[in-house]
Amino acid sequence: MDSERIIDLFMFAIPTLITGLIAYYFFKEHTKNEDGRRRFLLHKDMQVNTMPIRLQAYERMALFLERITPSKLLIRTSPTSSNKEDYESLLIATIEQEFEHNLSQQIYISDDCWSIITAAKNATIQLIRKASLLEKTDTANKLREVILTEMMEKRAPSDAALSFIKQEVSDLW
Repeated sequence: MDSERIIDLFMFAIPTLITGLIAYYFFKEHTKNEDGRRRFLLHKDMQVNTMPIRLQAYERMALFLERITPSKLLIRTSPTSSNKEDYESLLIATIEQEFEHNLSQQIYISDDCWSIITAAKNATIQLIRKASLLEKTDTANKLREVILTEMMEKRAPSDAALSFIKQEVSDLW
């Protein structure tokens, strides 16, 4: 009789164990799916909330690039004297001030994009410095002339960065 009770006990225990294991597996899978669903919804909500901020950052950086385009910079920034060094310093200070005003935008755009924007800014400053070093450049107005002439011959450094921004924004959609 003792062996019969043990066999009966196993007969009841085995289905209970199988049912318990199946319940554990389904509960584990259900919890995993719910966690994934919550993460997806959170990610989706964050995208909806951050997308306008990211687009605004790209817009501000596009505006920055437009403002430092040499032809537009020269129109907006007139020389205060005929001294070319003063005008060169004024142009560079204007570019740096515009850049510093937009420094916080780097957290919303990609590292590649930020690097290209920084390179465009530095290339524009180099273009101004090189034009100032030319022997024919002896006054502020002559410096303006030389820079404008050079811009007619080749694209502004900010044009490539602006194209990159446009491409990156189109990839967001």
